[in-house]
Amino acid sequence: MKQLTEKIKAEGSVLSPTILKVDTFLNHQVDPQLMLEIGKEFASRFAGSGITKILTIESSGIAPAVMAGLQLQVPVVFARKRKSLTLVKDLITASVYSFTKEENNEISVSSKFLSEDDTVLIIDDFLANGQAALGLAEIANKAKAYIAGFGIVIEKGFQDGGRLLREEGYRVESLAIIKSLENSIVTFEHSDEGKAEMIR
Repeated sequence: MKQLTEKIKAEGSVLSPTILKVDTFLNHQVDPQLMLEIGKEFASRFAGSGITKILTIESSGIAPAVMAGLQLQVPVVFARKRKSLTLVKDLITASVYSFTKEENNEISVSSKFLSEDDTVLIIDDFLANGQAALGLAEIANKAKAYIAGFGIVIEKGFQDGGRLLREEGYRVESLAIIKSLENSIVTFEHSDEGKAEMIR
């Protein structure tokens, strides 16, 4: 998706060979117009898939998921990472390890929001090691919902998450796939230019 890759080039920041900071438009401050275009792109790619719910995880997956939900005209359910006084029973849970924070999180969704009648599109901001995506898939599977696929804003193609999901037979649609972040240079797979692009 050209608009997204251009935004990454203009505003992204490489912090290490594995970490890309995109907090100016995706996971701290949000660019609503870009999120709208991302939502349209996901809706286009999964058109005709019979999506009845979008499933994501708080908090960075919510903005692109809501925009996709708006386009597909379906509800968006987000898994909670934190305990809540109002979210205490009939929960579907999964354990997710965060490599960034080096901690395990138990994520939860109320069973009243997912069922075997649902066809689910799972959306998240990043796909790296795949732990969050697999946790969301576990929740959908426990609810006996059908998973139509995964919509990923940015996939780190040099890490294992995409391979793990595809080997499980899941459809994965990533709007930008990063081949490398070595030497503070971001290289996109399948880029229009076919070459590395320097970002600060």
